[in-house]
Amino acid sequence: MVKRESFNPSTLKIKDLRTIVVGANFEYPIIKIETNQGVYGLGEVRDGGNREYALQFKGLLLDQNPMNVESLFRKMKDRTGQRKHGFSGWGGRESGGISSIEIALLDIVGKVYGIPVYQLLGGKYRDRIRIYADTPAPREPTPQGYAERVLARKKKGIGFIKFDLGTYVLQQAKVADSLTGNRPTDKGIEYMASCVEAIREAVGWEIPLAIDHLGMLGVKDCIRVGDALERFNLAWLEDLRPEYDVDGMREITRVIKTPTLIGEGLFSLDGFREIIDKRAVDLIQPDLTTAGGIMETKRIADYAEEKSSMSTVLHSAGSPISFMADIHAAAAMHRFVALEHHALDIHWWNDLVTGMPQPLLENGHVKVPEKPGLGIDLNEKVIRQHLRYPELGYFEPTPEWSKSNTNGALGYRPQSW
Repeated sequence: MVKRESFNPSTLKIKDLRTIVVGANFEYPIIKIETNQGVYGLGEVRDGGNREYALQFKGLLLDQNPMNVESLFRKMKDRTGQRKHGFSGWGGRESGGISSIEIALLDIVGKVYGIPVYQLLGGKYRDRIRIYADTPAPREPTPQGYAERVLARKKKGIGFIKFDLGTYVLQQAKVADSLTGNRPTDKGIEYMASCVEAIREAVGWEIPLAIDHLGMLGVKDCIRVGDALERFNLAWLEDLRPEYDVDGMREITRVIKTPTLIGEGLFSLDGFREIIDKRAVDLIQPDLTTAGGIMETKRIADYAEEKSSMSTVLHSAGSPISFMADIHAAAAMHRFVALEHHALDIHWWNDLVTGMPQPLLENGHVKVPEKPGLGIDLNEKVIRQHLRYPELGYFEPTPEWSKSNTNGALGYRPQSW
């Protein structure tokens, strides 16, 4: 890395945007924004997304000053032609392109000025970030199987655990008379409750527990499940309804006593505004690689607190690059609950980068880094071992994406794409 004293912020220019894809529990599309002064920034498209979501904006970025983060963010957002969220808009993985670029730009700004990214957000509220563990359903989705799987997370020192439990487990466990069509019967709901009960008995009551992948159930069935699970004092029930069904989520939230949560597929404050204004859920959960990056996610969290006194949970299922971006964002949020860790079972995950806190987890928390930018750099040797497409090389030049299409909503795309 070039010494900070040699940087001239006013004459910095973006010279290239390059990509690789790491293969892990998901594909991690990682981007690198290079400048004319040697400093570069790292970012990441949403897990399972495509690197082309970022490359399509390269023509717009070339020769622009990377220090003008908000201006470039607005230009990219305007280019999409979309202002709202949804599966037909710029939510989910697609908005990971804008998000990855914003993360990389902030990494550059922090490196140029020699400060950690959280300082660009107004400073930090906390030195350590609480982590919650994602826990996939066991191969044998029995109460005992769930108890053993979640207990293993506790034994790793995680003090906040989320696990996947939906009506699909009724089919996998072959529970007779548990479903009528796609609706759980009383027997089916009792089986799901027995799984949660086994987990509670195994880990105790001091551990916050949350559930993901319950749906998508109808509003009335969500209420039935919520009522059945109320006695287990869960931290939240996640994604009960599609994110566009704001009124359905609001009805569920009003009726059940367990907190509700949604938001990992939403882009920008525009996507969250109706949910927050209507208090359709009790907690919001942006994924900053979908929501628009670090600053936009902080903006969403601030609005949720100011408008509806909501707290923020952060969804994360990517590489250490997006994870450390989450750490900086979480440090700067006033009403923050916990950050997801989705790669606890991948032993080489931490080694993809250098500069990670060692050990990463201490009593279920991660220290906020104090190094410039995101505070990490790439470990080329380990990354090369886990490239999804090694035949494409390692951050090769991308001249085919250098043109800018001022007429198209999504920018230039090579004919080969």
